[in-house]
Amino acid sequence: MSKAAELANLIGNINAGGGGANKNVIINGAMNVAQRGTSSTGLGADSDDGKYPTVDRFQISPGNTSGRFTMTQDSSAPSGFANSTKLACTTADTSIASNEILVFKQKIEGQNLQAFAKGTSDAKPFAVSFYVKGNASATYVCELMDYDNSNRHVNKSFTVTTDWTRVELSFPPDTTGALDDDNAHSFDLNIWLHSGSDRTSGSLQTTWGALNQANRAVGISSFFDSTDRTFFITGVQLEVGQNPTSFEHESVERTLAKCQRYYHLVASGSTKMMGMGDMYTTSQLNCIMHFPVQMRAIPSLDATSGTNYYTAYGANSQTNMTNAWNLFAMTNNVASVYAAPTASVTAGSAMRVFANNSSASIAFDAEL
Repeated sequence: MSKAAELANLIGNINAGGGGANKNVIINGAMNVAQRGTSSTGLGADSDDGKYPTVDRFQISPGNTSGRFTMTQDSSAPSGFANSTKLACTTADTSIASNEILVFKQKIEGQNLQAFAKGTSDAKPFAVSFYVKGNASATYVCELMDYDNSNRHVNKSFTVTTDWTRVELSFPPDTTGALDDDNAHSFDLNIWLHSGSDRTSGSLQTTWGALNQANRAVGISSFFDSTDRTFFITGVQLEVGQNPTSFEHESVERTLAKCQRYYHLVASGSTKMMGMGDMYTTSQLNCIMHFPVQMRAIPSLDATSGTNYYTAYGANSQTNMTNAWNLFAMTNNVASVYAAPTASVTAGSAMRVFANNSSASIAFDAEL
């Protein structure tokens, strides 16, 4: 995009009520943060629906398919970016049942979308942009979905080539259905990569309207058509305005803090410090963990368990934990967890608590 065109788009967006700092509603659009890990394999089963396998804030929704894929944080990226998310097909599915799907998505809180004034006479247009490439030419669909108002939606198709290209999509304002001003799930940005006839047999929904399943993914290619198939994406942006503008880069620490509001990894791996604890009794160790940012809601505990996965040092001794961590109390700022040590330790002793195995992991989850 030329400088003149970029300036014209920015001015147009400012006139529409957008532009300026913090214009991008999408979190981690540059794919820089991956707290859960940089690679996840064997994805695609129904049980994977709703998972956040690698890159923070980006979820997958597979359904009713025998296709399988790997999802990774990848170093291949267009100029100005360091990372992308890569999906690679490992098991093809060329006999597509009518109810099959694969969607790559981000869920968004209503309170982060109020600038769009959706559902009012002052409703603003939506501008979506991202960079994509693949192993071959393909067509997929980007969908905006209003979860607060019976899944009203609007859809546009885009193409992928073997080179990095920037997709720029403009969606109209919607004067029907206001979005809730709260921290709950209100809106989805969906990328349709695979679908059966249940979602492809109609006409693509290019204006806002009531949910019509047959109109959601019309005309798309199938990500599962070959084990050669790949899909890369980065620079994802959703902003107020008539036209997409340049991607809003931000510092990694700012992106990480945004991600930690939804998911906070305390420790993962061997000899990783979790925090300070104490022996409540001779057979119960408590550990207090303060979150670096206030989480979106009171989170759930997400911890692996196994023999000697965790250890503690104190009272001139070292002891391992015999079972999984249990939740004692939690707010969206701090958590208290407890576990049983393998050996009796003097009650009241202060303990330093560590993850102690390559498979050990403890985190807190407040995802939408």
